[in-house]
Amino acid sequence: MKKVFVIMLAALLALSLGTGLAEGVVNVFNWEDYINEDVIKMFEEETGIKVNYMRFTLNEDMMVQVRTSPGSFDVVFPSDYAIERMIAEDLVQPIDFDKVPNAAQILDWLQTPDYDPEHKYSVPYMWGTVGILYNTTKVEEPITSWGQLFDEKYKDQVFMMDSPRDTLGIALKYLGYSVNSKNPAEIQEAANLLIEQKQKGIVKAYQVDETKDKMVAGEAALALVWSGDAQYAINLNPDLAYVVPEEGSNVWVDGMVITKTAANPDNAHAFIDFLSRPEIAAMNVEYIEYSTPNQGAIELLGDDYIDNPNLNPGMDVIENCEFFHDNHDVKVLYDTYWGMVKNAK
Repeated sequence: MKKVFVIMLAALLALSLGTGLAEGVVNVFNWEDYINEDVIKMFEEETGIKVNYMRFTLNEDMMVQVRTSPGSFDVVFPSDYAIERMIAEDLVQPIDFDKVPNAAQILDWLQTPDYDPEHKYSVPYMWGTVGILYNTTKVEEPITSWGQLFDEKYKDQVFMMDSPRDTLGIALKYLGYSVNSKNPAEIQEAANLLIEQKQKGIVKAYQVDETKDKMVAGEAALALVWSGDAQYAINLNPDLAYVVPEEGSNVWVDGMVITKTAANPDNAHAFIDFLSRPEIAAMNVEYIEYSTPNQGAIELLGDDYIDNPNLNPGMDVIENCEFFHDNHDVKVLYDTYWGMVKNAK
């Protein structure tokens, strides 16, 4: 709690040094429960800009809204592959980085991500990995490989993610393929592996948000999870641990973009810059428990963050991972095979 207080004190001091009040509103479209609400209040108090805050639960739903409601959203928070798609569809405008000086705090490896290679349209907000959360009291071996999710010794002890992209992705990675494979034979092979896993009774359930609390309660040995959910669970149950398997995984980024039809682009730039301020970025990390792309925030968070490999993995781990890329041209294929997995008996 002391660290949170210090960060908030620094942020409040920054508010007192802020520029004069602006006017108008900024229309923000973000994920559910993905910002410290105190941050919104602080932005409004510092700038005089009213935040109209709206929420979504899927990238695909968000993109439909952006396509069909021009002018309704100023700042949006897509994931990496959705940013790539929105750039291709001309749904976002270039960011004027002179108006976002705090973007200079972004870590070097995220300055030119391959979903936005010119670093022209997006500013990273949060990032993380996909890995295995496991209960150390329920396993008798080091957990190092995706293959352990398919081991019959863990029958009825594995939670899998109810997400075609993530779950087919780790199966592809285990088989030696890219998480972005568009090869029908490779995708089918990954689906067959998951079908076999289900038919052998290894899978306890396919779920998403419920997994972290069920792992805290000791209901399974292994679970496919995002790193932030893993850290949440570990904080509540010290018997839990997290690993990114040796075969590699997905590293994901949620970014901030300004829509092509933004009604308030200047206010959008101000909001992105505010969230990129180290003190504010650190507040959001303390609340959300995912990884920050902001070097200044990392320094404020200190050793508890720096020494935590779940939140701050080494570059050897990151370089063994892949960003998801837009796969709209094979999405039907993924969805079809995922349906076969879910319906397998």
